[in-house]
Amino acid sequence: MPEIEVRPVIASDIPLLMALDPHYTSDRVWQMELRSRDEENQGDEQVRTVNFRQVRLPRAVRVEYARPPRALANDWTSRSGILVAVLDGLPIGYTSMMLNIMPQTTWVTDLIVERPLRRQGIGSALLLAASEWAANMASQNLVLEMQPKNHPAIQLALKLGFELCGYNDRYYPNHEIGIFFGKSMH
Repeated sequence: MPEIEVRPVIASDIPLLMALDPHYTSDRVWQMELRSRDEENQGDEQVRTVNFRQVRLPRAVRVEYARPPRALANDWTSRSGILVAVLDGLPIGYTSMMLNIMPQTTWVTDLIVERPLRRQGIGSALLLAASEWAANMASQNLVLEMQPKNHPAIQLALKLGFELCGYNDRYYPNHEIGIFFGKSMH
């Protein structure tokens, strides 16, 4: 991993962070399957189950980030915290967090690393710093949100001990499903 510093965002970082390319490439997707069936012993009640399964795509695809990059600067003003990864004095990635979406929980809304520097531990360093930030804010849980096509982020979440904890259909502005991975911090 390159020698990076993780620190809170400063105003001069914003134009450089907006210039980062947030798209990613994926060769897998988490496909949602919704099933309904009548419960034999419950009369008129129906049982609904939701399953996610990983599906390999026929080829790697470029996936645009769920939020338009021009909207990110506006979104940042409503975030509780933003941490920046810096290499040689330049921002190369960031994570943004929100408090009070759920009690005692920090919600990680964005995790972006400069494309040529991905898969070098920078995303992990940002998430570990986000965990520390959350602990200092008295959070007991950390939740990551992501698109079901974001296989690299899903793998990172699983590697760091996060577990699938929910989903929201039409969560993002582009009406894509949001999937959530959570981790208790004690």
